[in-house]
Amino acid sequence: MSDATTEPPTAGTARILDRGYRPYDGPRTGARGAMRSLVRHSVQRVLGLKRNVWTKVLPFLTIFFAYVPAIVFVGIAVLLKERFATQGVDINDVIPSYGLYYGFIWAAIEVFAAFSAPEVLCTDRRTGMLGLYLASPLRRDTYLLAKAAAVGIVLSIITLGPPLFMLIARSVAGVGPDGFSGFIAVLWRVVVGGLIVAVLPLAMSLAIASTTTRRAAASAAFILVSLGAAVVTEALINAGGSANLFVFNLPYLPLELVARLFGEPAGKVWESSAPVPTGAMVASYLVFTLAFAVFVRIRYQRIQVTR
Repeated sequence: MSDATTEPPTAGTARILDRGYRPYDGPRTGARGAMRSLVRHSVQRVLGLKRNVWTKVLPFLTIFFAYVPAIVFVGIAVLLKERFATQGVDINDVIPSYGLYYGFIWAAIEVFAAFSAPEVLCTDRRTGMLGLYLASPLRRDTYLLAKAAAVGIVLSIITLGPPLFMLIARSVAGVGPDGFSGFIAVLWRVVVGGLIVAVLPLAMSLAIASTTTRRAAASAAFILVSLGAAVVTEALINAGGSANLFVFNLPYLPLELVARLFGEPAGKVWESSAPVPTGAMVASYLVFTLAFAVFVRIRYQRIQVTR
């Protein structure tokens, strides 16, 4: 090893003063640590964090629109509860229930699901980052689990956040469920309902994003498949087809399930779904979700990557 000089370097006198190998002596977190890092990075990417301002516009604007109805409904319940009480009007008859809230924000859910998964999957394959991730302790399955968890966390901001905000705000204002048991009874339905609304779009978005490296194409395909399923099934039912065809209505199937979870009458979200048994809808939901998940796994098992 050479001794360092105190004289300033001059042109043509560059020298290597030290060289050697220093082993990593920090904590070794293994696959779990790699998954946590990937989840955190993927969430930041979807939300546009640590990126330019334009990448933040769509996600935060979508989140804002998802919370606007909740803020309005809570405001009505708090500010006008005394007037409704004097008129003998039940506040729950004026503002929508937790189970029907998703009907007001289904467009925000579709938009968020359409761009979230392509943002975290297509980019990695297009830039070659997938190979680098798989050279780490991550494997294909753990990579997909981390990506699915990241997109699920982001989607839950919309599917779980607004009704949870409504529940807490209404309870604090005294227009929520009666007593602790009533609060818990609504809370578990809010949590389960938020998961139901999030998981199917999540699985479908991941499946579509696994077929292309172009984010815009994947997002457009998700919107076309989702809306196409709704339009085609409704057209077939109106043309005399069986009402059971509603189980193929991918965007509204979760919303109807959540409405029934909260005890709403059958067909409250989508009128043509009224004759369809809840069991058939649950089975369809599980089959579609599992099929999309299996498709993604098979697709990624066959992708050739360079490490």
